[in-house]
Amino acid sequence: MSIPTLKQSTGAQFTRIYSYGAARGDLIVPNEELIGPIDSSDEWIQQRTGIVTRTRASHDLSATDLATTAALEAIEKSGVAPELIDLVIVATISNVRQTPSMAAVVADRVGANPAAAYDTNAACAGFSYAVTQADALIRSGAGHYALVVGAEKLSDVVDPTDRSISFLLGDGAGAVVIGPSDTPGIAAPVWGSDGSKADAVGMNATLTQFRDGETEWPTLRQEGQTVFRWAVWDMAKVAKQALEAAGITSADLAAFIPHQANMRIIDEFAKQLGLPEHVVIGRDIATTGNTSAASIPLATHRLLAEHPELSGGLALQIGFGAGLVFGAQVIVLP
Repeated sequence: MSIPTLKQSTGAQFTRIYSYGAARGDLIVPNEELIGPIDSSDEWIQQRTGIVTRTRASHDLSATDLATTAALEAIEKSGVAPELIDLVIVATISNVRQTPSMAAVVADRVGANPAAAYDTNAACAGFSYAVTQADALIRSGAGHYALVVGAEKLSDVVDPTDRSISFLLGDGAGAVVIGPSDTPGIAAPVWGSDGSKADAVGMNATLTQFRDGETEWPTLRQEGQTVFRWAVWDMAKVAKQALEAAGITSADLAAFIPHQANMRIIDEFAKQLGLPEHVVIGRDIATTGNTSAASIPLATHRLLAEHPELSGGLALQIGFGAGLVFGAQVIVLP
């Protein structure tokens, strides 16, 4: 019996990001409101992190709500009808419901039903991972237009008495629409992980331990010095590899938009890469805080609003975080 030849899909040769959307938490939380429980000071927080305020969401405003707001802006600005979006990926570590996925709910809310929809958990590298997946799926023909969202309500998973990470974290969502392009708009990624150091930053307990009364509500913790050294030295190497993968040098960049983990890390990054003075650097952390998977699109959204001349230029985006997962790529700014 002859076996029929299966058909495999093929898609667009190239892709690009069409637009960005953003939503930040509705509460502005200055350092003064957090220093009591961690026995610290505004000066200490600013010196160590560069954060002056962070945005957090009020009790009834969920990460899904933030994701929806950001997604609607990105779709409106993209010029792509929502019903044409057939792929929705949400990068998040703070969906307080294990199922359904945040992506499926967002797809329905924005009018993209019955798009393929799923959440991806790669922590602070989540947005980079999701962009890489959307790019590959569109070029394979498995999707045509993709909505990618990084959305977090980290205030749900923070212990206000923890000095290692609590004062860093904020809430927000950033979204992009990705689709076909006549020219390359998303370069090859450099991504990976180092699970051997997974305990350096992550949750301090499991949900089953909480259920069984063995621990308090699980929250994020980190070994600050371990994460700092890894981010500064190892991630600078990854950033350089991403430039090589794109076939460009730092002089070709218009913008550098790293995960907004810590202002000291961002500054050291710039030195390690030898960025020319003309390269605009995302520093959204000063007033938004560390929003994990949302930080790169939020920082990019702000840069484009403040520097419209960046449109059409090249930007290096790099995410890194919990589980020591990382992802970087060069993109063309819409």
